[in-house]
Amino acid sequence: MINKKVADVKEAVEGVSDNMTLMLGGFGLCGIPENAIAELVTRGVDGLTCISNNAGVDDFGLGLLLQKKQIKKMVSSYVGENDEFERQMLSGELDVELIPQGTLAERCRAAQAGFPAIYTPAGYGTEVAEGKETREFDGKMYVLEHAFKADFAFVKAWKGDAAGNLVFKGTARNFNPVMCGAAKITVAEVEELVPIGALDPNQIHIPGIFVQRIFQGQAYEKRIEQRTVRVKST
Repeated sequence: MINKKVADVKEAVEGVSDNMTLMLGGFGLCGIPENAIAELVTRGVDGLTCISNNAGVDDFGLGLLLQKKQIKKMVSSYVGENDEFERQMLSGELDVELIPQGTLAERCRAAQAGFPAIYTPAGYGTEVAEGKETREFDGKMYVLEHAFKADFAFVKAWKGDAAGNLVFKGTARNFNPVMCGAAKITVAEVEELVPIGALDPNQIHIPGIFVQRIFQGQAYEKRIEQRTVRVKST
């Protein structure tokens, strides 16, 4: 098997440059590639187009890149808890493409599978479909949506081996699996990097063929966007 392990996050993001299109896994702050995002901030790459469900919060996740004005366009399903995302979008500083969440997932999956486009009923008859090709199938209207074209996909998994095989945990599975192999280069950061052969083949969610680089992540914060607790009754 090909050993895809790289020494650290610095080597993992090698080749990322200004004006590239990046996919970033996660949902809110759940399962985001924390180490890769932090390294992109440090490197100061600019003019990025980021494809991600949303942009985290103001001081964490993709919010860090937004604060530094390193992102020129966000392709997401919603704004979420990020006030800076909202401010930049409303002021016109940031180009934003908001698309249905299922369409976002399927455009990733189409790229992963090598399909140029898909037809989906989501958004038909709304502004989402404006300027796009539509077609009727069995009496129902569909909108043509093109597969994403990205330079890098950054994903985060629970466990992985040096061959790039990945196992996700719980809801951190979210958008991460469909982004694997959906870009020219997929970089996976994992909480636990194990030797080849240590993972049960029946438990692997993404085979290594979809991953080009893998590294052991460090110091995960795993923040929660909103912590809501019940007031203790007296």
